[in-house]
Amino acid sequence: MKKLSSKADKGTKEFLNEVFTLSTVHHRNLVKLLGCCIKGQEKILVFEFLENNSLSQYLLGNLLTFSLNIICSSFTVNKVMLMILVFIHTENKSFMDWSTRFNICRAIARGLMYLHEESRSRIVHRDIKASNILLDGNLNPKIADFGLAKFFSEEKTHVSTRIAGTM
Repeated sequence: MKKLSSKADKGTKEFLNEVFTLSTVHHRNLVKLLGCCIKGQEKILVFEFLENNSLSQYLLGNLLTFSLNIICSSFTVNKVMLMILVFIHTENKSFMDWSTRFNICRAIARGLMYLHEESRSRIVHRDIKASNILLDGNLNPKIADFGLAKFFSEEKTHVSTRIAGTM
């Protein structure tokens, strides 16, 4: 479950954007929205249960609070996937072999490719980072948090590169 801020108008916009986006796309590497609730100022999203939490929590646990936000806003998707591989460390309880790391990166790339090229509406996530990648019991990743996602027509060939995600 995800409870959105009830204080800002921006929260309402992001909430509606996330509901709309997740209602229109379906892919094995995107989180599934099961339902939502708006009651007064409360805004809640209900997702499928993913028992291994986020990629950042799984990899870094409480040992490190490093975020890939700046890296994600500065590099291409391929470079981000490479950086995720590099930052996975083995000092935590969550050891991950290279095959598993590669499979996670490949699945994230498949989810992004679906959003960019295969869905009816072309969608740019705009906030890809390890904390927005959720892992199921078998370490299959699901892209989450579509509050900043932007839709583009198929004819559009240019996307703004201004920073939109978390800094």
